[in-house]
Amino acid sequence: MKIMVIGGGGREHAIIKKLKENPQAEVIYALPGNGGIAADAICVDIGAKDIPAIVRFAQEKKIDYAVVAPDDPLALGCVDALEAAGVPCFGPDKKAAVIEGSKVFSKNLMKKYGIPTAAYEVFDDPAAALSYLETAAIPTVVKADGLALGKGVTVAMTREEAKQAVREIMEDRKFGDSGSRIVIEEYLEGPEVSVLSFTDGETVVPMVSSMDHKRALDGDQGPNTGGMGTVAPNPFYTEEVAKVCMEKIFLPTIRAMKAEGRTFRGCLYFGLMITKDGPKVIEYNCRFGDPETQVVLPLLQSDLLTVMQAVTEGRLQDCPVTFRKGAACCVVLASAGYPGAYKKGYEITIPEDVRENVYVAGAALKDGKLVTSGGRVLGVTATADTLQEAVSAAYAMSDRIAFENRFCRRDIGRRALNAGI
Repeated sequence: MKIMVIGGGGREHAIIKKLKENPQAEVIYALPGNGGIAADAICVDIGAKDIPAIVRFAQEKKIDYAVVAPDDPLALGCVDALEAAGVPCFGPDKKAAVIEGSKVFSKNLMKKYGIPTAAYEVFDDPAAALSYLETAAIPTVVKADGLALGKGVTVAMTREEAKQAVREIMEDRKFGDSGSRIVIEEYLEGPEVSVLSFTDGETVVPMVSSMDHKRALDGDQGPNTGGMGTVAPNPFYTEEVAKVCMEKIFLPTIRAMKAEGRTFRGCLYFGLMITKDGPKVIEYNCRFGDPETQVVLPLLQSDLLTVMQAVTEGRLQDCPVTFRKGAACCVVLASAGYPGAYKKGYEITIPEDVRENVYVAGAALKDGKLVTSGGRVLGVTATADTLQEAVSAAYAMSDRIAFENRFCRRDIGRRALNAGI
């Protein structure tokens, strides 16, 4: 089989490495991929949002199956275009991808179908939003409606911080048209849990739960990032919580999307908060999360390609999906300064015996050498029987990887360990 994976980050590297385990995967192309992914797939210099070029390439190479991984091409209709050209895909079509593409849509969906989430108000006029904030409960959360590279959310601890977020999003257009509407919602408290799930629109199969570490510095200090590390499973996602989520969140969401004529097929990500009133949805993503994928897929025992094809063909109910017992930890190595300004172009040294555990996110090949080209450079994942063993192994491997300017958090997994996993 000739397989094509759209995207070029650590998540895509994890997907590609898992797809390679199937002997039917003769050739895997990554569009555009990156310097590290080039060790596991043929990288093609076509951007993830260049849908006409992606379709042309798929036709020229007679691609048998495509995986569309990032949010932007999904929201732009990449799956629709490929399937219209006769290429079967893993990922939701444009109508279903709106569950992430518009926070207003997703909040209204949850309200209509009684899916537990934070109370909220929607605004398309900055003056009205600022007026509302004069008396709104603080802390509060301000969200740009559209896609904003995971950065369109402000958890405002003061009234002025909330107003500043409104001004930046709606008046300064920090995120362009994504900020033409905003959601201001109730501040929820409790542990956060990420649950990725396979679904073909009828059946939903949750994957192993995970815990992301968004802040740049130890102790959950510093600015928000795309994620500095993850562990799986999440100790706060107990069997009891999982049962409630399936009954009140997962199945109702899948059924609601179908009822709206937006049947969702692919990976649906549930960002959850376990509040004193039970689990509530913070956000949906229409794809694999990053860096959650880097701890979830290494624990997957079933063949990923087989599961993905079952999702595409609507027969997930008959496809066993199993995960190994134990735990996984991913430590992200980043460029100093991230998520702000940082220097790049530094050579990366990865010991040969560590490479299979490395998922490259921001690196390029220059004169045959791997060099840094992004803020988050790579993730190092270890699996083990216990979380403590996985954390220790992940740090032991990451400490052997060298590049100038390198930094990482030293407390990935500590919160989960303190919870008694």
